[in-house]
Amino acid sequence: MTTTPAPMADRPRTVVIVMFDEVQSLDVTGPLEVLTAAGRAARPDPGYRVLTASLDGRPVRSSSGLVLTPHADLRALPRLDRDRPDVPALDLLLVSGGSGGRAPGADLVAWVRKLAPRARRVASVCTGAFLLAEAGLLAGRAATTHWAHCAEFARRFPEVELRPDALFVRDGNVLTSGGVTAGVDLTLALVAEDLGREVALTVARHLLVDLRRPGGQAPFGTGPAPGRSQPATHAGPLAELRQWIDEHPVADLSVAALAKRVSLSERQLTRAFQAEAGVPPGRYVDEARLRAACRLLEETSDGVESVARRSGYGSAEAMRRAFARSVGIPPSEYRRRF
Repeated sequence: MTTTPAPMADRPRTVVIVMFDEVQSLDVTGPLEVLTAAGRAARPDPGYRVLTASLDGRPVRSSSGLVLTPHADLRALPRLDRDRPDVPALDLLLVSGGSGGRAPGADLVAWVRKLAPRARRVASVCTGAFLLAEAGLLAGRAATTHWAHCAEFARRFPEVELRPDALFVRDGNVLTSGGVTAGVDLTLALVAEDLGREVALTVARHLLVDLRRPGGQAPFGTGPAPGRSQPATHAGPLAELRQWIDEHPVADLSVAALAKRVSLSERQLTRAFQAEAGVPPGRYVDEARLRAACRLLEETSDGVESVARRSGYGSAEAMRRAFARSVGIPPSEYRRRF
């Protein structure tokens, strides 16, 4: 994280937060609170001028039912700095997430695409990455989004280098964050870049959040994501086998044993499993055991050795390696946090 602030601005940095119906309200208010607090903490630096905006400037209804009234109409924003054509009109164009962002209307996509070149930086929170991708702003770039929607994102936008476990990703002047509160992490990083680490730390302390949260999204979601399976909740020829795996993590779950159980060859099972679950059977077993371990750590007081045995790992060390590889934190830290 940058520790030396940029030179003091001669005017507030203009930030526009894009809103729409079914927006996630925390994707709007989280960054808004960070930027507002940073402006107060950075005086005499002019800080930020934060505007929320929607198409036509009309109120929007969030996914929780909260009605948000924007400051501005997206269509009017290109006229913000008619007196200063030599500088970007916006310091930051920030696109919120929410279910409305995963299926944005053509008008909203077009206006985000039009406004992006007017911004020094473009960012998204949570599933706002879908809107940026629809606008063609993530093609050939690295990005992230909410872990629960990574599989859908990867299918729809294969031209984007998706990093599903990252809290936020920066690629040039385009930034994307993971789910919901990761927007706070991203915004704190921008505050540190603009105003210095001490201002960002002051804001983090005020909001009772970490300035640099350890780990990424992985501890919060043990599925689904690209290359990551999910429990057997959907029907399919192998649904019964998948459910049996989920319920018997300590059994012999080798490909040979599973193939014998459903009277298929190992090759047939691997092909069918990949088609139905999206991952090969070995990967599904690994993640089923990881889910079992996470559940035991969350719901019981069993020691690490006991959890390892009950979730199908040969030893506590094997479970620690699995957590380091897939979750990014050790089992003891996972239990403390969840």
